[in-house]
Order: sequence, then structure tokens, then C-alpha cells
Amino acid sequence: MTNQQNVVVLDVISCGVRNVLPPSSLPVAKSFSPQDLKMLLMKKLETEKGGTKINAWLDSMRASSPTRIRSTTAASLPETDDRSSWIVHHPSALSMFEQIVAASRGKQIVMFLDYDGTLSPIVEDPDRAFMPKEMRATVRDVARYFPTAIVTGRCRDKVYSFVKLAGLYYAGSHGMDIKGPSKSCKYKKGNQGVLFQAASEFLPMIDEVYRALVEKTKSIPGTRVENNKFCVSVHFRCVDEKSWVALAEQVRSVLNEYPKLKLTQGRKVLEIRPTIKWDKGRALEFLLETLGYANSNDVLPVYIGDDRSDEDAFKVLRERRQGFGILVSKLPKETNASYSLQEPAEVKEFLRRLVDWKKMSRRAAKCA
Repeated sequence: MTNQQNVVVLDVISCGVRNVLPPSSLPVAKSFSPQDLKMLLMKKLETEKGGTKINAWLDSMRASSPTRIRSTTAASLPETDDRSSWIVHHPSALSMFEQIVAASRGKQIVMFLDYDGTLSPIVEDPDRAFMPKEMRATVRDVARYFPTAIVTGRCRDKVYSFVKLAGLYYAGSHGMDIKGPSKSCKYKKGNQGVLFQAASEFLPMIDEVYRALVEKTKSIPGTRVENNKFCVSVHFRCVDEKSWVALAEQVRSVLNEYPKLKLTQGRKVLEIRPTIKWDKGRALEFLLETLGYANSNDVLPVYIGDDRSDEDAFKVLRERRQGFGILVSKLPKETNASYSLQEPAEVKEFLRRLVDWKKMSRRAAKCA
């Protein structure tokens, strides 16, 4: 005879396992050992935990996909109370330009620039995120007067193929792959000017995950999986929102097999990267040290970026109480940046004004 205290049914609709008496009321009764019961409970908890994680990812995916504003002019933006309040705390870097350059008096400005959404517009096909010729010319001029680094989630080689400027530092894969300018022999370590690669041992694992994600997501129209060498990006800019749950579940199913990797998010992209303590903020600090400004008061770092991952760099600048973060966004966002710009066109204008200011300062110094 079955012991009544061992007769249970797993209720997959409610939130637990309950004893059911009498057993004769059940169409099917099964006796579970303590070990069986523990396994069922663990499986259910893992499922529920996975569901919670998926819901959190979906909320984050929606948060990273704000409603687009068609107009590109500041004057046409709706002057809501929220935006007005936000602008007070994060004023335009263009309107505050004189204050920014005044803060650099007696200091060396070092420029840190994100790529997508900062130097190039956000486009549906990430392989076509080309930088306009005018922007390239502006960045080239900036690098003539200030040490300049491109800090991006992209593969370093990919972003270099877009920028095509030799006089810059390139920090790819969220700063996990850093290379110095080809003309700078002082900081070369090893081959071809590579300064630092934080996660070389993860390369085989990243390749495995990339192949797995390509296979897992091929049935979801619009998904683009990009191998950025030290991280993998799953772009969902062209994926119908109705398919986001399926996409998140497929990404989770792959990520569950790799506990040494973690998921982060950017604008319409899920990113899988190593669980090491390295990000764009750490890359900024590394580059300042490389340039000789580790503990110097004679430097003014300026970081311009539009993505959630850029917040790591903005936070570092706030904690250092040194330099400025500039967020590129048309919409109010929670940020550690000090100033704001609305789009790449305003980034170009700010950089151009910075170059012109430096030229005038040099001329004035010569005439003094």
C-alpha cells in the first residue's frame, strides 16, 4: 500500500508542490522518494528562475528601444517638463562649450569616442554603419591636437575598417582588445602595437557561442549575430517585437551552458561577454595610464557615447572628479554623464569647435 504522506502531485500552474489527500481522489498517484522530490523542485525552480530572467531581459530590451523621434532639430523636440528638467542637469555640450574648454586650461584634453550612434548613425545593418567623410575628417583633426581613442563594443578590426585612421587608439570588444597608434612605438607591447587583451583565454569559447547562437537564432527573422572577437552581439533591431521572447529564450539556452560568460545590453543588441572585471571604464583608466596620466591632475578626459555600456566610463569620470562624460541621446535617460548631445551631427559640431578652439589658442600663444 502506498504511504499517504509520500503521495504528491507537482502542480505546474501554482507555485509549489502540495500534498494531496486522499490519494483515491487523484487520477494518477506516484510515490516519490526524497531524492525524486528534490530533483523535481530544483527543476521547477530553475524553470521559474529562467522565466524571471527572460522577463527581465524583455523589460531591458524594451527600455533599450525608445520610440524614435523623426525630427533631428532641437527646436522641434517637445518641451516636456521631464525633458526640461533633464536638460538642466545634463545641458548641451554645445551650449556649455566655453565652460568645458575653460576647465581644460593648463591641462591636456584626451578624447574618448564611442562609435555606433556617436560617430556614425545607428543603422539596421551593423555591417553598414559607415562613418560619413565629414566626420572622419573631423576625427582626424581632433587626433592631431589631442590623444584620441575609439572605445567600442565592436571588434577592433571591424571598427578600424570603418574609421581608417592610423593616429588613434582603438579599444574594441568593450575595451578588452586595445591597440595603440601605429606611429606610437613608445607604448608597443608585442606585435603590431597591441597594448592589452584582457580575455585571450576566452577566444575559443566565444567562437563556440557565436556558432551556437547563429544556429539557434536562424529561425527568427531579422536577427543578426556578430562575432566581435572577445564578445558576441545579437542584434534585434530588425526583429519583430513579437519574436523577442523567442529570441531571448534562445540566447538564454546558449548562455546557460557557459557560466563564465554574462549577458549585457546595448541599443537593440544583446551582448555576451566574459565575466571578468573589465569594461569601457576600465579601458579608459588603462589608456590614461598608458598615456602617462594615471594619477595626474594635468589631464581632462572627455568621453562621448550613446550606449548603456558607455555609462561605465561616465561613472569612472564622475568618481575621479576629472573630465566630462557626454551622452548622445534625443531622449532623457538616467546617466552619469555631465552633458548631452542629440545625435552624431552634434558630435561632429562639438568636435569641430574643439579643433577650431585649439587652433586659435595656438595662434594666440604664438602672437603673445
